[in-house]
Amino acid sequence: MQYFWTFFWSFLLVHMLTYVISSMSGVSYDFVSGTIAAVVVTILVFVVSSIIPNEPVAEKH
Repeated sequence: MQYFWTFFWSFLLVHMLTYVISSMSGVSYDFVSGTIAAVVVTILVFVVSSIIPNEPVAEKH
């Protein structure tokens, strides 16, 4: 379920960003490029979350 929600929110946010940037640039909105970028962002989120350690860091005093 976490994979679905991660893709869902990255899909929405990336498409919003694609729409705003294309509107500000004066070019037409491209749904396919937004979807490809959303898939890439989702994969990057999963890669970064697997790299970050889960255990707490020992404190030095």
